[in-house]
Amino acid sequence: MSNIAIEFNNVGKMYRLGRVGTGTLSHDLNRWWTTNILRKEDPYLKIGETNDRSKKGHSDYVWALRDISFKVEQGDVVGIIGKNGAGKSTLLKLLSRITSPTTGSIRYQGRIASLLEVGTGFHPEMTGRENIYMNGSIMGMTKKEITRKLDEIVDFAGVERYLDTPVKRYSSGMTVRLGFAVAAFLEPEILVVDEVLTVGDAEFQKKAIGKMQDVSKGEGRTVLFVSHNMAAVKNLCTRGVVLQDGQLAFDGTTDDAVGYYLNNNFQVEKGLITDHIDELASYIKVDKIEINGTPYTESTITSNQEYLEVLFEGTTTEPFKANVQLKFFNQSEVPMATYSEGTYKGIMDDVPIGKFSLYRKIRLPRYLGKGDYVLEFEVNHKQNGIHRFLWAKRCANIHVDGSTNQFGSPLISRWEGFLGLESY
Repeated sequence: MSNIAIEFNNVGKMYRLGRVGTGTLSHDLNRWWTTNILRKEDPYLKIGETNDRSKKGHSDYVWALRDISFKVEQGDVVGIIGKNGAGKSTLLKLLSRITSPTTGSIRYQGRIASLLEVGTGFHPEMTGRENIYMNGSIMGMTKKEITRKLDEIVDFAGVERYLDTPVKRYSSGMTVRLGFAVAAFLEPEILVVDEVLTVGDAEFQKKAIGKMQDVSKGEGRTVLFVSHNMAAVKNLCTRGVVLQDGQLAFDGTTDDAVGYYLNNNFQVEKGLITDHIDELASYIKVDKIEINGTPYTESTITSNQEYLEVLFEGTTTEPFKANVQLKFFNQSEVPMATYSEGTYKGIMDDVPIGKFSLYRKIRLPRYLGKGDYVLEFEVNHKQNGIHRFLWAKRCANIHVDGSTNQFGSPLISRWEGFLGLESY
């Protein structure tokens, strides 16, 4: 393990749903007798099911992680990608020794600093200053070493005024800023960061990602980073690992890993757009939704296309004022454009009781970047907050052939993309 910072060997973690232990005395005794006296494999490992949270299983035992094997070299910045429930946080908790693996082993070299949840490792009754010293001591640092880093930690976290105040009085944003600063500045060989950074504001997130880049590139330390922000993963990480239902689905370059994840999770399944409605007012019945002239989730915008049509037909038992909204997201889940003239221009439809039809003809930009996009469709009323009548978070895939620039070269999405859309 000369240059290997972390090594996962057939790591698995199994839980019994809704129980501590196996849930019954007979199961606990059977497990103890089989594993400790007979020295055989845990009998309940064989009946554990894959952790697909969207489906009802037949067993109370599930594998949060199963047969995870990969190595991380010193200085690597690895993005751990996957849907909620894929096993990302469990993997980091095993590495941080918050819990133990059911099977397999984890080997690592150096000190690990973890930021997994707001307030990880902090005692609420102790002040920020006391918690800094306590965390440094746990990591094996001397008081002199911690004192040398104290000013940097406090300045980065921006909590100087509250440094001698008990952490229980900190906001979640203050707590996570201080937690990240402690984890990053106390010179760990391995820095483990979960999605918790999203608690901070945009300015802090930018600072945190910059610090992680310094830690990895400038100081040669190893970083494991969990995030649903694919743009941040691409910007920060040198490698990506995709987890799916507790198993290792992909391990490769960051771009390939993000592409694999988005192609398998972000795109909308083929079918009708109406199959992908997430919210609908109780008094509205949907008859038809068409985008780009089709009721199906797959369509194309050609290079010479000037507009996009949206049609929503249905029946309502209550009248309402409707703003039609359409959002375009790229494959990194970054919003590229929004059509919402009810918000920008006050253009609303008065929808009476009975059958109704909402139609929009949306002008496309003159030069359109090539790429694949996912659409979000919403009918709402934005006044004193947002009231949604219909919301289809991911309802259609749009492939854009793309225009050409004045020199005849194809435009690609990172140059142009979508911008300010209006009615035709």
